[in-house]
Amino acid sequence: MAVSDSSADRHDAEKEALSSAQHAAQLAGEFMGFGALLRRWRKAAGVTQLRAARALGMGERTYRKIERGATPPRFSRPQCEALAAVFELDRDERHALLLYNVGTSLEPSDAAGHPELRRALRLLMDRQMPSPSYLTDRYWNIIGFNTAMAEWWPWVMEPGANLIRWALTSTEARTQFHDWRKHAAAYVKILKFALATKDNDEELRQLIDDVQKDPDVRHIWETQEELSESRDGHIFRMNVPALGWEPVEVVSHVLYPASMPDCRFVVITWVELPEAAQQQEALDDEGDATASAGGGLEHAQQRARERASEANRRRKAHALTDRLVVDSAEEAARLAGEEGIPLPVLSKLMGPDCQLTLSPSQHSVIWAIEEAPGEWAISQVDAYAVAVRIPRAALIDEARAEMKLLTRAVLPVAPDEAVDRIQQLLPQLEQRIVLLREIWRDLHEQDPSLPYIWEPADEV
Repeated sequence: MAVSDSSADRHDAEKEALSSAQHAAQLAGEFMGFGALLRRWRKAAGVTQLRAARALGMGERTYRKIERGATPPRFSRPQCEALAAVFELDRDERHALLLYNVGTSLEPSDAAGHPELRRALRLLMDRQMPSPSYLTDRYWNIIGFNTAMAEWWPWVMEPGANLIRWALTSTEARTQFHDWRKHAAAYVKILKFALATKDNDEELRQLIDDVQKDPDVRHIWETQEELSESRDGHIFRMNVPALGWEPVEVVSHVLYPASMPDCRFVVITWVELPEAAQQQEALDDEGDATASAGGGLEHAQQRARERASEANRRRKAHALTDRLVVDSAEEAARLAGEEGIPLPVLSKLMGPDCQLTLSPSQHSVIWAIEEAPGEWAISQVDAYAVAVRIPRAALIDEARAEMKLLTRAVLPVAPDEAVDRIQQLLPQLEQRIVLLREIWRDLHEQDPSLPYIWEPADEV
């Protein structure tokens, strides 16, 4: 009888253990796994399993197995979208659903449709000062930048500014990049990566067609087979006009904002080692003292001039201030001071939603862009930087007076100093004109079908 009781007790214990295990498994299913996540979303939305199954295009029995933890086939993007609509998922929940099933992020966000996100990122860009920083959409269109970026590379302020087009097709980029072909190849790799991941994108294909109109770019495209997602961490050696055309080494840092994952947030920083630079400067000072004591005064003076030039370059870069945003075009114009001069013709030539105001005393232009209704982003740039952005304006009668004002602002304020500067510039410019005419004549001799330019001597 005792054996029978022991057997019964053991049976009851095993039954209780099995029940506990089933209960634990049920509890685990409530809180773990994709199936449990679906069940929680469905119950929160008050949706039946039948309705969820129909949204996915499958039977109710199959869907019930998925919720119980059976390994499901990965849902397609259309299935995810249908289920997200039925469950009324928010952005983060929909993101999780897509990542689990499709293995990718949300569909690209519309930057223009989310001004509050762009404003938040603009604040972050401004905090990068004095490092240049900018924001692009998935097609590398510039949709935001800080003052340093505008000062170093004014092309970002032009309507329709696009990083890839500028880097691959502009004369300016070929002048500023050291070894332009190397950089062009890097941008081609980026385009090929984008094409491999979204080959049916019409806007991307149009961008590729546009840059391939340049024969050098087309040759690189045809000979370059590698892919690259971004230029994160790449070191550039460039000559920047705002820094007196002196060479500078910078590195690009590419980030993807979580709120706008299709956009690129880029910060440009200098490549420099402060301690090593200080040690080198100390060695230079010691060497200069030795050279001076040994009669090498000219060498010492040359080194001093070089260091002064480097210090001036750094002062220019770090003197940049935070970018402003004002509420109206009138408020933007007032930033040029009481002597500010509006430049309506040049503003129109520069593009829509753009207002230029000359500040003669500061030799600069207040460049305002209406980024959103009631939001005018302000950059203060050198007058010369504006003049070179629209060289065709010098040929337009209506713009001639405003171009004359810009040119005068580039010269020293004192009339005698301005005349001295003009006397220095005119021979240089006249010689460049002579050289250009000679090159044109040489090209005409090589190919008579080319138009021939008249020369003043021809009329004599």
